[in-house]
Amino acid sequence: MTHGAKPTGPTVEDLAPWFHNLHLPDGRQTRPDHPFGDFPAWKWAEIAPHLPADLTGARCLDIGCNSGFYSFELARRGATVVGIDINDHFLRQARWAAGHMGLEDRVSFENRAVYDYARLPREHFDIVLFMGVFYHLRYPMLALDTLRRLDPDLMVFQTLTTPDPDVDPRAMDDIGFQEREILDRPGWPRLAFIENALNADPTNWWVPNHAAVVGMLLAAAFRVTARPGAETYLCRPMAIHSGFWQPEEFQGATGLTDEPPGEP
Repeated sequence: MTHGAKPTGPTVEDLAPWFHNLHLPDGRQTRPDHPFGDFPAWKWAEIAPHLPADLTGARCLDIGCNSGFYSFELARRGATVVGIDINDHFLRQARWAAGHMGLEDRVSFENRAVYDYARLPREHFDIVLFMGVFYHLRYPMLALDTLRRLDPDLMVFQTLTTPDPDVDPRAMDDIGFQEREILDRPGWPRLAFIENALNADPTNWWVPNHAAVVGMLLAAAFRVTARPGAETYLCRPMAIHSGFWQPEEFQGATGLTDEPPGEP
């Protein structure tokens, strides 16, 4: 740049406010004063050891990518990454950051909702990140069923949860009408419905307990294989069979007529 020339393109400040604190190559950070600390770097530190160090040739999907932190980390390991979000402000940040990090050839960012993948031709992703999105969705089981249709090898699932950490031993039982008091016991799978707003955010709709997370994942034919951090679950697909997949209801909700994914 010649002396006195003005920099071109937007700056970090121009693109504020930021939610992800990105560490840029020149040493700047996009939100160094984040109330959660160095977020999401500390969350990535929990997950990273559970993912392959070399993702060359892998296709990854980052749902609710925000400004792209996780997408960039996967791309640095060699993956080709699609990041989706419904917030154009975050997508502008992500595309800007990809250019500054030299990763624009490995990552792409699209304005999509998770439900869009129920209407698109079926794709396969080796790894799906579904983090910080679940409790913002009005149709949570539809989202999980949609992701199972993609048949990922691994899904990293993270959601806000209630403090109830247990799973009632009868959670898988057939409960009779006269036993409904069981549904109020600690450890019974449940979603707390947010009627107005949570943390001043009206898009927060549900807060599940741990038992509900495990149960809903199971109902969508995902099994939890590890918990690398609080409220974070590593999931592998299970075989879809009667009791886990409801093809008629899914087809009615989406208009799809294709067959569910096969054996993992």
